[in-house]
Amino acid sequence: MADLPAAPARQVLRGGVVLVGGEPATAVGVEGGRIAFVGSEVDADRWTGTGEGAPVVTDLDGALVAPAFVDAHVHTVRTGFATTGLDLTGTPTLVGALDALAAHAAAAPDAGVLVGQGWDETDWPESRPPTGAELDRAAPGRRTYVTRVDGHSSVISPALASLVPGLEQLDGWTPDGRVERDAHHAVRATLESLISDAERLDAARAGCRAMATQGIVALHENAAPHIGPESEIALVRQAAAETGLHAVVYWGELMAADTARRLGVAGLAGDLIADGAFGSRTAALATPYDDAPHTCGHGYVTAEQVRDHVVACSHAGLQAGFHAIGDAALEEIATGFELAAAVVGDALCALRLEHVELPSPRVVDVIARLGVVCSVQPVFDALWGGPDGMYADRLGERWAQTNPFAELARHTTLALGSDSPVTALGPWAAVRAAVHHHAPEHALTPAVAFAAHTRGGWAAAGQHDRADHLRAGDVADLAVWRTPAALVDGLPDLTPGTELPTLVRLLAAGRTVHEGAPA
Repeated sequence: MADLPAAPARQVLRGGVVLVGGEPATAVGVEGGRIAFVGSEVDADRWTGTGEGAPVVTDLDGALVAPAFVDAHVHTVRTGFATTGLDLTGTPTLVGALDALAAHAAAAPDAGVLVGQGWDETDWPESRPPTGAELDRAAPGRRTYVTRVDGHSSVISPALASLVPGLEQLDGWTPDGRVERDAHHAVRATLESLISDAERLDAARAGCRAMATQGIVALHENAAPHIGPESEIALVRQAAAETGLHAVVYWGELMAADTARRLGVAGLAGDLIADGAFGSRTAALATPYDDAPHTCGHGYVTAEQVRDHVVACSHAGLQAGFHAIGDAALEEIATGFELAAAVVGDALCALRLEHVELPSPRVVDVIARLGVVCSVQPVFDALWGGPDGMYADRLGERWAQTNPFAELARHTTLALGSDSPVTALGPWAAVRAAVHHHAPEHALTPAVAFAAHTRGGWAAAGQHDRADHLRAGDVADLAVWRTPAALVDGLPDLTPGTELPTLVRLLAAGRTVHEGAPA
């Protein structure tokens, strides 16, 4: 791929609105990849005439300059496959999903495996997932794998099922082709041999380009053995570097300190799963699902395993954390965190949790006392919250307790993300979803939500010197936005139904890595 252009030695962006913590500013100067000044047009004139060489000048024409976003939970390769392959997100019916699969199969006659993602049966008139037999009718004889929007269950065709050793004896297999838990992990392991590293790299590049179009300058890659092979980590890093993005990588495996050192990851955290998801009824609940009273979901770790993992990470100098959604899973983790703290004391490693959707007051107390960063996804509530949403179907009145962003923000650091491709990339949409929560008592203010999607992402990775406004001396990771309406308290109008800002330019350490409107 072509190299990105080098950053100008000196540049000034002027004639806009610069997001700062104090007096309004209209200009920002960048030198050596860092912010040299933030100020007025007079300041811009003064700075332009000093220093070595004339700066490159950009007229902002009233645009907003703000810190670029950090997406604190993504799956880059899967995001790329959703961008370039079979994306079933938003498909309105089961028949429509099968028709889309048939069209994709016809367009990819030489593909060794057909991979689709994003189906959600919640609002389908058929009210059920596809079956393996239906996949085979849509794409006869093909190896087909289509995963639910939450990523915790999938349906596979008979041709693919035949390649997975011992599949019918594994927990989570059903004869209609649906796979969860151990069966799902076994299917994904088989998929690794059917998708080449070249295909993965192309997908990672597509995923990183898609992030750049949304003003995302840094990503937290939530890699794990059940999601993809170790080799994907190097590919994601390569794609991010080529695109100009910062990549922080986590590896979701218990007690794998040697692996973490070898891979050079930030921690054994992210999608280290303690349970599943509400949509698949695999999130671990203390009491049964309202629409499936025979099950409380599935927990995957015990408090003792959590303790041992956190102690091992503390000794190795690694961040530790888990994916946890249901109240039972979160209680198990909170207990494990407390047990680990009792063992290592002040040497306790940095802790983070992904999703944190149904925490009890005790869990929130543990999060506060131990300083656990919470990586949350506001678009989950936008899509599935509310009294008539999927959460209400699954949880009944408990839906109103889900995603308590305001309570968490009062006690710890929040970092916002998309979990892409589970929900679409789109930081402004996530900020708006956090501000307009279905349960108003859980909503964030625009300023707090924006901070969680900028400074919070850096803090979640241990980089605490970043701000949610621009300051002299900061790394020049900047996003320039065209805002369709007047700013409200320095930020875009996030009223539901209003047009969201359009990206004009994204700068990473002063270097332009994307120009133009998002795709």
